Parts: sequence; C-alpha cells; structure tokens
Amino acid sequence: MKERFSESDEVPAGTVAHAPVVTVRQATGPVKGVVLVLHGGRANSFEPVRARHLSPVRMVPFAALVHSRGKDHGLAVWSLRNSVRGWNGQEMSPLHDARWALAAIRDRHPGVPIYLVGHSMGGLVALCVADDPDVRAVASLAPWLSETTPADPVSGKRVLILHGDSDRWTSHRQSLRYAHRARPLATDLHYVTVSNAGHFMVKKARLWHELTASFVLQSFTEDTGAAIHPDGTLPARDLLVGDQPLSITV
Repeated sequence: MKERFSESDEVPAGTVAHAPVVTVRQATGPVKGVVLVLHGGRANSFEPVRARHLSPVRMVPFAALVHSRGKDHGLAVWSLRNSVRGWNGQEMSPLHDARWALAAIRDRHPGVPIYLVGHSMGGLVALCVADDPDVRAVASLAPWLSETTPADPVSGKRVLILHGDSDRWTSHRQSLRYAHRARPLATDLHYVTVSNAGHFMVKKARLWHELTASFVLQSFTEDTGAAIHPDGTLPARDLLVGDQPLSITV
C-alpha cells in the first residue's frame, strides 16, 4: 500500500504554482528508519515534474528493492518527485523540495535515522542536505558535482559515491575530486568506479541497484540492529572493506 501527499496539501489553494510530491512505501509495523529517494533533473527548467518523466521513473527500482528487503524490519521508503525539473541557479529548487521532505519525515517519525539515495542532480541534492541531523548515510549515484560543491554537509556521515567512467552527462572526475575533499570529514566515504557504464545506470543496472540497496541496508542495520538477512547487505560488505576506499572499480 502506497501513500502519496504533496506540499500543496499543507497550504491554501493557489499558494504554490508547483509543489513537490512524496510517494511513501510503508514499513511493516513501527517505522525505525526512512530512505528518501531523490531523482535527477536539468540545469534550468521551471517545468513541473511529472510521474511519467524518466528521472523519477529511473529511481523506482532502487526504491522497490530497498523496500522489499527492509520493510519487515521497519524501513519505510519515501520517493520525492520535485516541484520543477531544474536546479535553476540561485533558486536551487530541488534543495527546497528535499528540505520539505526531510521536515515531513521528522514530523511523522521524529528521531528515526534517514538514508538518502540520489541520482545525478538528486545525487548533488543528497550530498547538500546531508547536514540534516537525522541523516546517517548518503548514496550518491552519478552525481552532478563541481569544485564548488560543499563537502561540509557530509561531516560525520557514511557516504557512497558510484560513478560510471563512461558518463558523458556528469563528470566522474569531479566526483572523485569531491570524494577526496569530503573523505576527511565523513565517518567513512567510498568511491566506486563503475567501468564502462554511462550516466543513466542502464548498463550494469543490477550492480547499481544491488550495491546501493546493500549499502543503505547495512547502514540501517548498524544504526538500529535490524536483523536484515545477510544476503541483503552482502555486496556492500564484500566490496567496501578494502584499504583503498577511493579506488574501487566494479
């Protein structure tokens, strides 16, 4: 059973032109943690995001996989659909949407750990809003980063960055530079190069899904003691144990 609600539900009609929407995959029983899934977008666009757009559709398998393995242990998954498609310069539109969703999680489930999963622009957003006190871990997939992306928000967090070395939309080199800047601040940070993979996570799709889900579930297990089946955390446990955390290639 899914629930859907919007920021527009909270304000008088006509107050906002376009509003973010959250789809909630509920946990079985009491909620012990929440995953917030953040999709990609464009540099500039005030066009509203529709459910049929590929950016939010691309994140559905991630949300479904994490939910299928975590729901019986109290893990809910919230998928955010942004109000508009663009970052939009100083507007930083998706940051507002993500902050709204984080506040809604805190309102419904105060004090539970939150885990962020974001792709492309959503990967940037996830790293920027990781300073929320309830966020424990971030999985940033083919993120849209630059030399000006702040590293401070991931202080004290667990971070996984996955980036394909054939990406032509966002820079894997900028992601690696960011990883080097952020690693001294994070509790732990791993950078994984997905060889011969592009931006849209089609090639080696199962690897993207499994590694991301296992990282989130492993973090949830460490924070809550949840008895996740070992198979659910295996890829992350096996891959992220070496002494070269920024030099992992799959």
